[in-house]
Amino acid sequence: MNTNNKREAHYAIDPIYINRWSPRAFSDKPIEEDKLNSVFEAARWAPSAANWQPWRFIIARTSKDREKFLSFINDNNVEWCKRAPVLVTIISRKVRNEEGDPNAFHSFDTGTAWGYLTLEAARQGLITHGMGGFSKEGARNELGIPDEYNIEAVFAMGYYDKNAPLSVRNKEREIPSERRSVKEIIYDGYFQE
Repeated sequence: MNTNNKREAHYAIDPIYINRWSPRAFSDKPIEEDKLNSVFEAARWAPSAANWQPWRFIIARTSKDREKFLSFINDNNVEWCKRAPVLVTIISRKVRNEEGDPNAFHSFDTGTAWGYLTLEAARQGLITHGMGGFSKEGARNELGIPDEYNIEAVFAMGYYDKNAPLSVRNKEREIPSERRSVKEIIYDGYFQE
């Protein structure tokens, strides 16, 4: 999907990084099994500390499972994500072994897997939209998530539909956002805001 906007890279990068964004205008068209598997295959190959691979994905594709997810997603997100054919809860294993030794990098590594996943989804012609607006307690209860897992985020995935029904507020927000410049995010030698 080309965003056709004024987003520009200041340095040479693959266009997928600029063209990937987080729309809310989902089609209810199902995602083909091979595409869905490719998206999670990309996440599988993310780097992780000591190769612990703490990320896990709980997916909802059936109406029954999607209703469970919608029960713990905030109403303002349900308005647009209810059309998405796939909803996913991202969790990370906080411990690295059966003895319960902590994995200090579980969230960092899981975020990397999410990044790989979103780029592969974009390559496959899909859109993703991550959400923090949900009840972690509700997700834990509805999905039976054990305490040794941290609930990181929920996301919707599917195809883009520019004609998807959205509230006026969400239609106005349906544009790719800009990013800080490289000079604003790196510091030479020490932190200096």
